[in-house]
Amino acid sequence: MYVTLIGAGAGPDTLTTQALAALTQAEAVVGAPRLLESLAGICAGPAYPASTACDMLAALEALDCQRAAVLFSGDSGFFSGARTLLPLLRERGYDANLLPGISSVQLLAARLGRPWQDWRLVSAHGVDADAPAELMGGKPVFFLTGGKLGPAALCGQIVRAGLGTLAVTVGENLACPDERVTTGTAGEMAEKSFAPLSVLLAEAAPVMPRRAPGWPDDAFIRGSTPMTKQTVRAAIASKLAVTPNDICWDVGAGTGSVSVELAALARRAYAVERDADACGLIEQNREKFRAWNLSIVQGTAPEALENLPAPDAVFIGGSGGKLGAILDAAFGKNQAARLCVSAVTLETVHAALEGFQRLGLEPDIVQVAVTGVKPAGALHMLTANAPVFLITGGGS
Repeated sequence: MYVTLIGAGAGPDTLTTQALAALTQAEAVVGAPRLLESLAGICAGPAYPASTACDMLAALEALDCQRAAVLFSGDSGFFSGARTLLPLLRERGYDANLLPGISSVQLLAARLGRPWQDWRLVSAHGVDADAPAELMGGKPVFFLTGGKLGPAALCGQIVRAGLGTLAVTVGENLACPDERVTTGTAGEMAEKSFAPLSVLLAEAAPVMPRRAPGWPDDAFIRGSTPMTKQTVRAAIASKLAVTPNDICWDVGAGTGSVSVELAALARRAYAVERDADACGLIEQNREKFRAWNLSIVQGTAPEALENLPAPDAVFIGGSGGKLGAILDAAFGKNQAARLCVSAVTLETVHAALEGFQRLGLEPDIVQVAVTGVKPAGALHMLTANAPVFLITGGGS
């Protein structure tokens, strides 16, 4: 059997000439009920409803014909089920061909009269999406929406991240008679209702540059809260080996200096701090450095960690005497998480060693001792900062 996987665009008016020819030649057509209904006047052969790749494969295997077509909405190469079905067909010896279609991102860009090659493309269709984290790339972000995450829900995430004034555009039922394109702020769109077939374009958010860690200490708003120094922050990020897809925890976050550094490197960061004044400083630094992917959790660890997502990297800068329980909580969420504890007392070093060993982790221990230079009249003197131990483990 020869099978053509067709990107059907947004319906009959957006079919390509190739797609139209394939549909008129097919002896049977498989696809989602909505697509089969919209193209009923074009398909020459009988229609077989199926929405998942497995159901489509089963429908094709039950057919007795030489040529069949499978329909997918939009473009067959843009977050399409075709990428799952095509290898299954080829594994079973089917002669399968793929035809592209006009995607919703092309339609929205055309309506706005804008190029889309620099947009970040994200699917929130039936999957969880973290809108603030996606916005950290400094580019406009196009969201293919669906399920529980429609445009209003995504705009709600953006608003809660502090970007309620960000310009967004919603495209509803594109290329259909009831098409509507609406532009406004995320705050405005979070309060509206939209059609199930909708897409969202969020304009580029003002973000901090992706860069190596180690902003100058005087760049942070400090107050009277202790702050981890620049060189130590850089060492922490290095020890944790943070990647752009990581979820990071900063427990005992203080001013949030480490939190901000982690947020600049990771997909999402969480600053956990029990002191209300310190949380206020973290919020100020979050705003100053535009760390929209940083969430502040006020509470005492380990209890405050219970509802956080599993981390890839965890820094513990303050534990309130509960270091062992905090390590247990992080390890319990993800046994492959990379863990780093900072200690300025030998007692904390001892507690960290006990905690790592109890979890079956072999810790790596380094001492960071930084000495600066300051003017003293016509001379320059060395000034030593208190040495800091970094105890790191996990990640296997």
